[in-house]
Amino acid sequence: MANEGPGTTSETASETMLMTVFLRHDQSNNLDAVQTKLKDADWWERFPPAGVEVVNWVVAMGFGQIVTLRLPPSKIPLVNVELERSAWGVFTTECYPAYDFVPVREMIKERVRKGGK
Repeated sequence: MANEGPGTTSETASETMLMTVFLRHDQSNNLDAVQTKLKDADWWERFPPAGVEVVNWVVAMGFGQIVTLRLPPSKIPLVNVELERSAWGVFTTECYPAYDFVPVREMIKERVRKGGK
């Protein structure tokens, strides 16, 4: 349990994955147009879908938004459909499976401290 993040248990940690979603701004739309399109698509109610947790959501100026989700692998199709349904036309989307590197980093750091690689 020492390697688990806040709010996780052995059961939930082993049954979920992280996904990083890049929402690149379409700079041909101004903020008012973006907000109107997102509202019309029910973006704020539909994303993320039920059963998917937002771990982090940041705005990167000049780029767009970067969202980290925690989800069971079975929810990947649902996330995909919601992005297609409500983000396309506002954002260009990219999705990447991810994992928490902190426990791995700590393991490597300890191994190196003991003379390993």
